[in-house]
Amino acid sequence: MKTVTMADVAKQANVSKSTVSQYLNKRYDYMGEKTKARIEQAIKELGYQPNIVARSLKQKSTRTIGVIVANILHNFSTEVSRAIEDACHRADFHTIICNADDDPDKEKKYIEMLRAKQVDGLIIFPTGNNRDLYRKMLDQNYPVVFVDRSVPDIPISSIMLENEKASEIAVDYLAKKGHERIAMITTPMNENVSSRVERMEGYKRALQSHGLEVREDYIRSIDPEQVEEILEGMLALGQPPQAILAGNDLILKEVLTFSKLHRFKIGEDLSVIGIDDVPYASFYSPAITTIAQPTFKMGKVAGELLLDKINKKSTVDKRPDYHFEPTLMVRESVKDHKED
Repeated sequence: MKTVTMADVAKQANVSKSTVSQYLNKRYDYMGEKTKARIEQAIKELGYQPNIVARSLKQKSTRTIGVIVANILHNFSTEVSRAIEDACHRADFHTIICNADDDPDKEKKYIEMLRAKQVDGLIIFPTGNNRDLYRKMLDQNYPVVFVDRSVPDIPISSIMLENEKASEIAVDYLAKKGHERIAMITTPMNENVSSRVERMEGYKRALQSHGLEVREDYIRSIDPEQVEEILEGMLALGQPPQAILAGNDLILKEVLTFSKLHRFKIGEDLSVIGIDDVPYASFYSPAITTIAQPTFKMGKVAGELLLDKINKKSTVDKRPDYHFEPTLMVRESVKDHKED
């Protein structure tokens, strides 16, 4: 079957190839409505499909960006990626989303694959362990934006929550409700994952500010599937914690699963706060108090920032980091110990 070319469309519409090219690139400034209608009709009748690869080579742009998330299972990753896609769609850019599973090797392969596909820029939720590759992209003036995490000494713009403040808000609220024994469970503590480190630092600082003891047996950095075992151990202590701060949505899910399996009453037997406002938090019974991130705003800024870098052909950042305020969503999962 003969491939339909731009020349065929031009002949059918009785216009020049350059006019068809202008139509395909949405440059309508000097194009009459009748001409546009003829070209559109010719494309439909002939079934013409533009050669994206050829156009990309000519324009030196694929109008595509890559998004490499650390873990697609996080509600945060899903919502931020959606907002990035919305921002890019408005600018007529496509997105390719890859999941690195917090694995530096997978992240490296995805960066190399996406760059081989000539994507115009990358948004990365970085593992932090591909510093040479990050530095290489900077040296090559390649557009990159980080989300959720920053990497020390790598001056790439980072879109992040005020993570220390998020933990501080949670501990402050628990202390205000009379809690003195507050535990924190988070996913594995990796010094290259800045958000986890910052949340833990905020937790410890807030405890100290309230004159509460920082107990190592109340602090765990574990894989989500270990939560049941760890909680059983914590609650069997001579002085078990009165409250659990779940460091992210994956840990919160396992804490709630534990409470169902062991018939532990959240908000009565144990208070719970989670960082990340998951969709089910408001209608879970009891409704779960959370620290919300402005995920859609963060994704929008990340997408627009990368597009700005692409359009300006410069990776020089006026602002190295963009920090967003956490919000306390008060619900029913925190007991008022002051009433005891």
